[in-house]
Amino acid sequence: MDRAWTWDRPLPLRWLLLDEFTDTPGSAMGVCADINGLFAAPAQPPEAQGFLLHRQAGEPPGTCRRTTGVFHDRPYPEERPVTLVGCRPEEPLLTLLRRRSARKRHLAATVCAVDVTGRAVPTHRAVSSVVIEANPSRLDPGLLDITLDGGFDEPFPDGARAIWDLWHAGRPSRRNLWAGYDRRLRHEWVGAALCHHAHDQPDRPPGRTCHLDGRFVADIEGFYCAVGEAVNGPGGYFGWNLDALVDCLRGGWGASRPFRLVWHHAEVARRHLVPGYDRPAYALRSWGPPVTLDELLGMFAEVDVTVELR
Repeated sequence: MDRAWTWDRPLPLRWLLLDEFTDTPGSAMGVCADINGLFAAPAQPPEAQGFLLHRQAGEPPGTCRRTTGVFHDRPYPEERPVTLVGCRPEEPLLTLLRRRSARKRHLAATVCAVDVTGRAVPTHRAVSSVVIEANPSRLDPGLLDITLDGGFDEPFPDGARAIWDLWHAGRPSRRNLWAGYDRRLRHEWVGAALCHHAHDQPDRPPGRTCHLDGRFVADIEGFYCAVGEAVNGPGGYFGWNLDALVDCLRGGWGASRPFRLVWHHAEVARRHLVPGYDRPAYALRSWGPPVTLDELLGMFAEVDVTVELR
C-alpha cells in the first residue's frame, strides 16, 4: 500500500488489519501495537512409526498384504484466541464494535506488518473470528484491546517474532543474520524477505556475477536464504521452494539471464544437500526426497546460469 501508516502514540505501530472479504476490499480495519496469538509455539511433529524401504533402482524390495502405522489422522492444531493489543480501530471496525449481535460482530481481515517508516507489507496471515469484547488498552487508555473468540489457522512460530522485529526497524544491513536459525526459522526468514521484496525495482542487467556465501548452506532453507542475498543483497529474496526458484529464474525478481553464480564454500552443500529422505518439522505434508546440490546445479544449467563451485 502506498499510504504511510502512523499515529501520535509513544508505542510503535506494528500491524495493520485490512478488510479483504467484503464489498470494499482493501479498506483498513485498524492498526495495532501488537497482536497476541499471531506468534505461537509450533506443534510438535509426530514421531516416526516406521520406515519406507526402497531400492535406488526402483525395484520393489517385496510386497505386503497389510501395513500398520503408516497412515494416521492428524489432529487439527489447537486454536488460540487472538487479542488486538493497543488497537486504533478505523471506521469499519468501529461500526462492527457498535453491533450488539455476535453474528454481526464477525471480523475477517488480513494482517500487514508496518515498519518504522509507516510502510505496510502483507504477511499472508488472515484472521476470521467474532469480537467478544473491547476494553481500554493496558498499553494506552486511548487505544483498545480487542479480544476475538478464535485465532489464526497458521500463526507464525514464536521464534519468528525476532525476524519481524528486525524488518520493522529496517531492511537487514548485512548478510547471514539468518545463519543461527534452525530450518523452521530459516524458512520464516525467507518468507519475510518475500513479503518485503520490492517489486517496483528493475532486474539487474544480464552478464552479472553474483557471489553466494555457502558457509551455512547445511539445508535447503539455508540455500534459499543464501541465494536470495547473493542476488538481491542482505535480506534478499530469490525463491523459497523449487517452484518459486524457477519463477525467479524467469526474471522479474532481481536478476536477468544469463548470469554467473560463484558459490563459495560449496563443500558444505556437497556434504549436506544429498539424496535421502527429508523430514522438515515445519512442513509435515512435504516429507519426501530432499532437494540435492546436483538437482540445483541442473536447474541453473537449464536456464543459462553458470555456477562456479569454490
